[in-house]
Amino acid sequence: MKKYVVTISREYGSGGRYVGELLAKELDIPFYDKDIIRMVAEKSGLSEGFIEKSDENLPNTFLHNLKYSAYSSYDSIAFYETPVTDKVFLAQSSIIKELASEGSCIIVGRCADYILRDLPELVTVFIRAELEDKVERAVKYYNLSSVKTPERIRRIDKSRTNYYKYYTNRQWGGFDHFDLAINTSLTGVDGAVKLIKTMLNDLSGE
Repeated sequence: MKKYVVTISREYGSGGRYVGELLAKELDIPFYDKDIIRMVAEKSGLSEGFIEKSDENLPNTFLHNLKYSAYSSYDSIAFYETPVTDKVFLAQSSIIKELASEGSCIIVGRCADYILRDLPELVTVFIRAELEDKVERAVKYYNLSSVKTPERIRRIDKSRTNYYKYYTNRQWGGFDHFDLAINTSLTGVDGAVKLIKTMLNDLSGE
């Protein structure tokens, strides 16, 4: 297979992270999700706890200046005048670009599809599922209450939507920005993995 960097955006409880993990194992390529937090902490000097709280969440302030945030270089002088939450995004963007430059890999979330939008070998995937299936998965794997889970899912997905819009000015889950959209309620996790592999093989001419 040729080099491909696959980014996976996912609704909470859709199994998107697990799809990425299984796909990476089958393709024998690196998989990046939560470990990006540790890398960002090392690069930015910020604590992992703070970064985790900021992860895919909007900054607490609306004093957001695009000149000094998503469009500034991590290494630029302007970085030091940037709000802390934007520093996390910039450091994260730098890490994601470094990981993508090293070879084929799978990256989950964190606006990676936008950050790597100019990468020729980029393949962007969006994973969704029906609410009842997301609730069932969240209760089973995250030990959440079945009563409170639907609202939690809506809240997290709304947070991801706002975060994505804030830093990219794009619609999260918008078909214009993703090469492949999969409903795991129809395909299951294994079926989603097969679909992505088939797409990659077709792109490689295999």
